Amino acid sequence: MGILNELTSLFSSLSISCETGRMSSPALDTFCVLVPVGESSLWGDDGIDVNVEECVISLFTKENYIALKNRIISALLACGFTVNDRRYIEYEEDTGYFHYEITVESPYPFTANHESEEEV
Repeated sequence: MGILNELTSLFSSLSISCETGRMSSPALDTFCVLVPVGESSLWGDDGIDVNVEECVISLFTKENYIALKNRIISALLACGFTVNDRRYIEYEEDTGYFHYEITVESPYPFTANHESEEEV
């Protein structure tokens, strides 16, 4: 399982609508967009042992974003994600959404066909 699958599952358990790249369905009062931003490898014994995947979670809500982001960060940490960055982006006047970003990463065992395992 990769980071996108794990995050999608986590947000489903939190009852928060979530998609990768952009929202294709009509936006709800609260939703998030996952943007994978990078991968790095940890080497050992002359080979890649671990693939570390990083993702930016863009949270959009018309509600109190502070309570919601605290709930999400607690859930991320409980699931073993490393939270690298938390950042308030803006209040979007034209849409009425608060925009908040959380950058996370997680390690996964490296396999030669790693990219084909991820469903986007």
